[in-house]
Amino acid sequence: MSSRISTYEAWHRLLDGNERFVSGDSLHPNQNASRCSELVNTQSPFAVIFGCADSRLAAEIIFDVGLGDVFVVRTAGHVIDDAVLGSLEYALSVLHVPLIVILGHDNCGAVTAAKDAVEGGELPQGHIRDLVERITPSVLRSLREGKTDVNDMVVEHVKETVRRLLDSSRVIFDAVDGYSAAVVGVGYRLEEGRAQLVSTAGVL
Repeated sequence: MSSRISTYEAWHRLLDGNERFVSGDSLHPNQNASRCSELVNTQSPFAVIFGCADSRLAAEIIFDVGLGDVFVVRTAGHVIDDAVLGSLEYALSVLHVPLIVILGHDNCGAVTAAKDAVEGGELPQGHIRDLVERITPSVLRSLREGKTDVNDMVVEHVKETVRRLLDSSRVIFDAVDGYSAAVVGVGYRLEEGRAQLVSTAGVL
């Protein structure tokens, strides 16, 4: 069982790590052989990060954390499916993690593909089509609000993912509703390396 910390403490631990990363002062904590030994029979992550699978978005690096610190789930465009929901519910129910972070980023290829499909009227082939279909509602919402830039759509998709997560999982909804967990949406700026809060559900 995790040594319990508050949602506020978990969030600010990530923020502090990202600030170190941006300023070039990363500590690279918990990244040695002795840490491996400590984690053989247990893990106590303080946050779960559900992010885009983009190679430029390595959560442990940009938040300056190490082995055993965060439980990470990744799909292209942080698209939710049953395996994602099961993974996130495991983090909350079994590992007692107090914070879920939805991590999107500017110039996201999956969101760009959905934007192109909406504007061009043609869906991609194979399983990429499934990704695009799941992101399309975020693109359409942005367009209805007059926001046509892909990075505006990225922010909307992060917000939509937070909403969809709460709608799709009773376990997560109840944890947030009962103040034992919070969900935050974060937009990551590739050039700066900075993570910015764009959405919250629950109390930080």
